[in-house]
Amino acid sequence: MKNIIFIAPPAAGKGTVSDYLVSNYNYEHISTGDLLREEIKSGSDLGKEIDEIISNGGLVSDEFMIKLMEEKLTKLDKDKPFILDGFPRTILQAEKLDEMLITNKVINNLVIYLDISLDEALKRVMGRVICPKCKRSYNLTNDKLKPIKDNICDNCGIELEKRKDDNEETFKIRFESYLKNTKPILDYYKDKNILKWVDATLEMDNMFHIIVGEAKND
Repeated sequence: MKNIIFIAPPAAGKGTVSDYLVSNYNYEHISTGDLLREEIKSGSDLGKEIDEIISNGGLVSDEFMIKLMEEKLTKLDKDKPFILDGFPRTILQAEKLDEMLITNKVINNLVIYLDISLDEALKRVMGRVICPKCKRSYNLTNDKLKPIKDNICDNCGIELEKRKDDNEETFKIRFESYLKNTKPILDYYKDKNILKWVDATLEMDNMFHIIVGEAKND
C-alpha cells in the first residue's frame, strides 16, 4: 500500500477515512492536529501559545510544524504504510516534506485531496465529537458515524468531547484560510503527478473503495 498524504479542508472526513485504513490496512496515522492537542494538554508554554492560535482559527507556524514532522518521521516503522493528516499546509511545508521523505528513503507516496464545500463541511462540524483518549471521530448528525451508545466512545467507553474550535465563526475562518493556503499545494503535487481528487460527499463505503483502489495502484 502507498503512503497517503491527505489534503482536505476541516470536516472533510479524513479522520474517518484514516480510522478505516488503520483498522483494515495496518496504516500508521500521523495527525498533526492530535500532536498539537497533546502539546496543549501538557500545559507547556508552547502548548498555551498553540491553544491561543488554534482557538482564534489561526495556523501554527511553518517552522514549528516542520520540526514536529521531522521528529515524527524519524521514528516511523518502515514496514508499515503511513497517513499524514494535516501536513503539509503551505508550499514551504510541502517542499520540506519532500526533503524529509528523501532523507528517510520513503517512497511510494500518494496525495489525496478530499473535496467538500463550506456549507457541507459546516453541517458536519456542528455535529462532530471526538474521543479524548483514542481520538476516534464521530458525528451525532450522521447515523453511520454515531457511536453505538449515545455520546460514548465505542472503543474506550468514555464520554466524547466537542473540539473547542468547532464553532461556526471559528470554523469559517479555518476553512477559508485552509483553502487559500491549499491551492498552491494542490498545483505543486499536480505537477508531480501524484495528486488524486476524491469527492468527500460520497457515501463512506464508496469513498473508502476509491481511496483503497488508489493506494493499491502500482
